[in-house]
Amino acid sequence: MLVVALTGSIGMGKSTTSAMFAARGVLVWDADAAVHRIYGPGGAAVAGVEALFPGVTGPDGVDRTALSARVLGDPDRLKQLEALVHPLVGQDRAAFLADARAAGAPLALVDVPLLFETGGQAYVDAVIVVSCDAQTQRRRVLARPGMTEAKLDAILARQTPDATKRSMADFVVDTGQGLDHAREQVAAIHQTLLQRAERDHA
Repeated sequence: MLVVALTGSIGMGKSTTSAMFAARGVLVWDADAAVHRIYGPGGAAVAGVEALFPGVTGPDGVDRTALSARVLGDPDRLKQLEALVHPLVGQDRAAFLADARAAGAPLALVDVPLLFETGGQAYVDAVIVVSCDAQTQRRRVLARPGMTEAKLDAILARQTPDATKRSMADFVVDTGQGLDHAREQVAAIHQTLLQRAERDHA
C-alpha cells in the first residue's frame, strides 16, 4: 500500500483538496482531526495535558483556547506539549494505516499540515503539496474570523516557505485557478498513484 502525504501552508486549500481525494474513494487520515480526538472527552492526551497545564481541561476535554494561551510565546512549554501530543498523534496515524492495509487499500492519504516542519516526509512514499499564489493565500486567510495581518505573518513565519515545499513535492496541486482545475489535477495524481501502487504490488 502506498502511503501518500498531503500538505500545504495555511490558506492553500488543503482541506478542500483532501476532500477531493476522499470523494474519489481514497482513505484519508487528518492530523488535525486526530488532535481533536485525543483532546476530546476521554481522549488519550487529556490527563497528560492537565498534568502539564493544570486547569485547561474539563468535561469537554482540553480547552484549546486556554491551552494556547499557556504555551503562546513559551517555546519550552510548547516543546513539552509537543513531546506529549506528537507520539499520541503518531499512534492514531499508525492505527489508521494498519486498518487501511487490512482493508486492502491500494493507497492511503495522510493530511499533515506541518509535514516538512516535523520531518514527516520520511515515513511516506510520496508527497502532494497544495499551493496557490501568495495574493490568493492572503485573501483567503484574512477572510477568516478573527484573523489579522500580524497573526497571519506569525503563522507563516513558523511554516516552511511555500516555494521550499513545492521543491520537495512529488506532486503539486495548484488551487489558485478554481475548483474544477484543482479537481482535474487531483484526478490525474490519483490515477498516477494507483498505477504506481499496482506496479509496486505486481
